[in-house]
Amino acid sequence: MSITKNFVTVDWRTGPDRIYFFFPEKNNYSRFDFEDDKVLSGFPKPVDGKWAGFDKTAADLRFGFTTTSTRWNGGVDTLWLFYDEGATPSVCEFSQQADKALSKTPIAKSKWEKLLPYYYKIVGVMWSENTAQRESYWLLLNDGNYLIYETYSNTLEVLPLKGSSWAPLEEYKDKMMTAVTNDYPTLDTYFYVFLNDNRYLRYEQGAKKVFGPYTISESTWPGLLKD
Repeated sequence: MSITKNFVTVDWRTGPDRIYFFFPEKNNYSRFDFEDDKVLSGFPKPVDGKWAGFDKTAADLRFGFTTTSTRWNGGVDTLWLFYDEGATPSVCEFSQQADKALSKTPIAKSKWEKLLPYYYKIVGVMWSENTAQRESYWLLLNDGNYLIYETYSNTLEVLPLKGSSWAPLEEYKDKMMTAVTNDYPTLDTYFYVFLNDNRYLRYEQGAKKVFGPYTISESTWPGLLKD
């Protein structure tokens, strides 16, 4: 298939590190595993009936990302799915260990309420720092800016892409459609920004540098183009 100009990506950390691609035009999704470096066989699959308790279509989904909380039993991975509930921006707390939704809440009444004014501008979220003292995320916007959100202090900064390590992304702001974190590389984190012209960029946290754009193909994202 040809890549749609409107898909959403989210990261997943429990079990094999992976990315899910949601395609609203056909209401289906694909799973790309980093260890295997390909989309698993049997995908894409229908969204309906596969995301217990979420019960929304791919067209409702705006963006999503994973948070990890350290616990004595190995940690808790949560996928936060941000979606439209009618005209209400909402968020679903989806447990990766239990593989089901734990809650669905309007963003205005959730722990992510500070993101609400930027909801329709958010392209994707990069996990930046997670320590005992600090948990921060960079949120890429489609207007030439980005956010740094620190959850422990509940502080939010709005900063221009220009002058930052994300500066090269500014020229693509009108083409950005989704972005996602890849935490699989040892001692590094990648952030993929997908464009609406069948290309993508890769930001490497270690190098603090943007690479690309590259064409989405069978060699760069094996299995993603199949029906």
